[in-house]
Amino acid sequence: MLYFLFEWLTRENIRFPGSGLFQFISFRVLLALLLSLVITTVYGKRLIRILQKKQVGETVRDLGLAGEQQKKGTPTMGGIIIILAILIPTLLLTNLDKVYIRLMLLCTVWLGGIGFLDDYLKIRAKKIAKQKGIEYKKSDADGLAGRFKIVGQVVLGLIVGATLYFNQNVVVKREVIANKPAVSLIGNEKKPRFDTLMLEGKQRIFVDAKNVITTIPFVKSHEFNYARLLPKSWEDYTYILYIAIVILIVTAVSNGANMTDGLDGLATGVSAIIGICLGIFAYVSGNIRFAEYLNIMYIPNLGELTIFIAAFVGACIGFLWYNSYPAQVFMGDTGSLALGGIIAALAIIVRKELLIPIFCLVFLVENLSVMIQVSYFKYTKRKYGEGRRVFLMSPLHHHYQKKGYHESKIAVRFWIITILCVAMAIITLKLR
Repeated sequence: MLYFLFEWLTRENIRFPGSGLFQFISFRVLLALLLSLVITTVYGKRLIRILQKKQVGETVRDLGLAGEQQKKGTPTMGGIIIILAILIPTLLLTNLDKVYIRLMLLCTVWLGGIGFLDDYLKIRAKKIAKQKGIEYKKSDADGLAGRFKIVGQVVLGLIVGATLYFNQNVVVKREVIANKPAVSLIGNEKKPRFDTLMLEGKQRIFVDAKNVITTIPFVKSHEFNYARLLPKSWEDYTYILYIAIVILIVTAVSNGANMTDGLDGLATGVSAIIGICLGIFAYVSGNIRFAEYLNIMYIPNLGELTIFIAAFVGACIGFLWYNSYPAQVFMGDTGSLALGGIIAALAIIVRKELLIPIFCLVFLVENLSVMIQVSYFKYTKRKYGEGRRVFLMSPLHHHYQKKGYHESKIAVRFWIITILCVAMAIITLKLR
């Protein structure tokens, strides 16, 4: 909104000190980062007090884990703080006409809303038990049913995939090389838009391409068109395959973030580090000079997206002020589902979804640990009559708790692993 105000002032030649700064994305990125930090650290404390007054406290199951009983009564639904710290800077500082910004706002509100409903139903079940004078025991059945969460994630994936495939503003710039037909670059576009850009003193022609392509790490020919996965006669139905892949990614990453949110500061810190990685990807992919230097695809209109990512990183770092050990507030599903969905959508937008197993390794391992534990338990129960376990407890961070590691040590080590994975993901831009 401030973006449109300053744009109008500039158009009307109304000048005052500092008004020209809003024309620079770098300035708005820093402002979004600072504003999100202020919202989470200053106003976050007020929201925590409100949650305490409303008795929105966490109910902890007796799992035999060290320090779990001290967490009883800690306010949950703190993900509201993160969501507000993302939405407010984005609404104030970005150009809301950009399709990527609208899509990310939808992802944030959509999954945040699903998580909020889940947290609310759990809290309501606790209050009903208290009114009836019976002891409340936390159960997964108290919240939103798992199938409804999955449906919400699938619908969001459908919207994201369809938007990125069909929206005319979602394109990749391709250079028209001499003696190479432009038709091979533009996919199914009948009326492609050509742009002439001056680079290094040379006039070069670029065309908007609608090909559904992504980045493959560690290979020289590092771009992959999803249409290659289908027979030639089925290429017109590539959108079905692409949307299905997007749905799978959104569902998997959002659930992975939800699984990871089991220790103070763990999911928040990991998400902040991943956000920095995605911010770098968005910046270099949205800048034609960096894209050319790194030999990666140039994706126009990603500049505004870096402002959203800055707000996302600032919200996560600011929330750590209260969520680090010992936590004064938990994000709940309100925050964890939203963080995972945002990361998934950003990775897809910057065409780095195949790098997710690298920079989201912690989310992936947490998800796999639960799947392995459940599958092996069921298999051994059928075969031997009693269920056996691979891990002392799942998700994986609880396994290390059972082994006697302090939760703050586990969280910090998972952060370090994420930093290493992010560094590897960034290196893949040149390592082929």
